[in-house]
Amino acid sequence: MSEVSPVARFYDQLTPDYHLVYADWEQSMERQGKVLDAMIRAGLGMERAAVLDCSCGIGTQAIALGRRGHRVTGTDISVAALARAAREALGRGVPLALAAADMRALPFADGAFDAVVSADNSLPHLLTEEDVRAALSQMRRVLRVGGLLVVSVRDYDAILRSRPASTPPQTSALERGRAVTFQLWDWHSDGERYDLEHFQLVPDGSDWTVEVRRTSYWALTRRRLTGFVLEAGFAEPQWRAAARNGFFQPVLTARAV
Repeated sequence: MSEVSPVARFYDQLTPDYHLVYADWEQSMERQGKVLDAMIRAGLGMERAAVLDCSCGIGTQAIALGRRGHRVTGTDISVAALARAAREALGRGVPLALAAADMRALPFADGAFDAVVSADNSLPHLLTEEDVRAALSQMRRVLRVGGLLVVSVRDYDAILRSRPASTPPQTSALERGRAVTFQLWDWHSDGERYDLEHFQLVPDGSDWTVEVRRTSYWALTRRRLTGFVLEAGFAEPQWRAAARNGFFQPVLTARAV
């Protein structure tokens, strides 16, 4: 039996409470789906696309795009997240094909999709140039010529100017109170990669349940990520800032050539 990767373990542990990173998960799905749908329709000139969400998690973006008529397939490295995505999609009556897969080895034929999405800062879990190149190469391979890549990451250009040690607390309303989520960051000596401790405090009667999960990221700047995307066989890269795109993170789009 193969060993579970550290990234898969992080999301396996986070899966039951993943929705609590949003103030309102349902509203977040609706907003994200609206923005991504508009980008896909404008970028491809088609109403219904075959979309691969190659880091789908519990289904936030995949379900939202399925609701808007796209034919969505979701993959993720976390089997627990996929199981929840399946339940959430079924409960909402949204068709969603799912498969366990590492984005560096996607189990699909060449040119199988019109669009590939990797949202919510998933790509920066890959900590080496070799791994980032491998993932983007796979995304290009499964896209048809002219297909659209859509990637969202944190605004690392701004983050690297200060290298913060933590994130502000976020709250999510529950029937029994409010859950609180925040992160502590420890930067590596290279100044680019960091280890993250993800804290969630959930009210439990008069007490709190505290969960801590750990993972690592590479703070990829727009310039560096754009370079990797061009190397992988994409053209026409375009960045959309979070303040203007309606999404909660900067979004990079590019076309497969």
